Amino acid sequence: MNRRQWDIFCKVIDNFGDIGVSWRLSADLAARGQQVRLWVDDASALAWMAPDGAPGVEVRPWEQASDVSDLSALFAAAPGEVLIEAFGCEIPPAFLGVWAAQAPAASRCWINLEYLSAEAYVERSHALPSPVQHGPAAGYTKWFYYPGFTPRTGGLLREPGLVERMNAFETDEAEGWLLRQGVQARPAPGPAPLRVSLLCYEPPALGALLAEWSARGMVGRPVDLLVTAGRSAQAVRAALERLGADAPRTDWLAITWLPWLSQQDFDKLLWACDLNFVRGEDSVLRAVWTGKPFVWQIYPQDDDAHLPKLAAFLNQMGAPQSLQAFHAAWNQTGPTLPLPDAATLAEWQAHARAARAPLLAQDDLTSRLLEFVVKNR
Repeated sequence: MNRRQWDIFCKVIDNFGDIGVSWRLSADLAARGQQVRLWVDDASALAWMAPDGAPGVEVRPWEQASDVSDLSALFAAAPGEVLIEAFGCEIPPAFLGVWAAQAPAASRCWINLEYLSAEAYVERSHALPSPVQHGPAAGYTKWFYYPGFTPRTGGLLREPGLVERMNAFETDEAEGWLLRQGVQARPAPGPAPLRVSLLCYEPPALGALLAEWSARGMVGRPVDLLVTAGRSAQAVRAALERLGADAPRTDWLAITWLPWLSQQDFDKLLWACDLNFVRGEDSVLRAVWTGKPFVWQIYPQDDDAHLPKLAAFLNQMGAPQSLQAFHAAWNQTGPTLPLPDAATLAEWQAHARAARAPLLAQDDLTSRLLEFVVKNR
């Protein structure tokens, strides 16, 4: 695969999903021999998300994309061949003008990378061209690129060797990693704890779930709850305050408050747990690759527009009825949850492995994207 210069644009809206996906794509492209400039309006999250950076990825502030003189010198030294606007962000006209004028005409490709969805429109809309009629890049074609779960879409982000690294971690490193995060070993004898990660917004049923775990654990096992920093931790603390507890450690529930985790450590968190609560686009896909049970809190939208997207995802994954019912309660306004028993949790586990298998058999998003650029430059 020829080495190309990629310019990826990302605007951070909230909750770090946009920058998370953009960084994973940038790092994966660079690991496969590409050169990447990531233009972002707020790179502060990368300080904890990717503290060591990535070879081949250069992070540039968004405002520099409007300086024509600097851009002209930049493109003269390293012409941009592939342009990606992530999630419909609007690239500064000055950048488009210099890109259109100076990038090698034979190898240019402009892509709008869309949000992940399992809805039917994704297959219909993927890889459609959109001729640009106005502005400094008039005459060029922008291609709409839709990630997805079927061979007729743009695929899913998955780095080479991901599952192999996960399996090695679970065998040799997981217990030591958990201890370094502050997870305390429970005294023997007794049932092994159910390790649960939590990345969420503010689900109304959170308080009821914490109360249930405090009183009885889950599936007859105590719960070790690993709470991610930021909005999730705030939601848990608020729920505990309403329950009249600060940070309970009962025989049935122990809470570990995690620091901000890099993407690599977040993956390890999911690998080390038995059940993962995730939110947003980046984390749900990382949960899929674990082959372990997970519950997704989709980003809430006005008029419940997010619920059909959630239903399409669960249907695409072949989720059993018990898991669909739990997702419905977790994502809506109900105060209680249909908690699984041991047999139901085992059903969720079997489903997670079965749903992952056909996705692992497909080419990943970066591989498909590299091929797409070759065909459409």
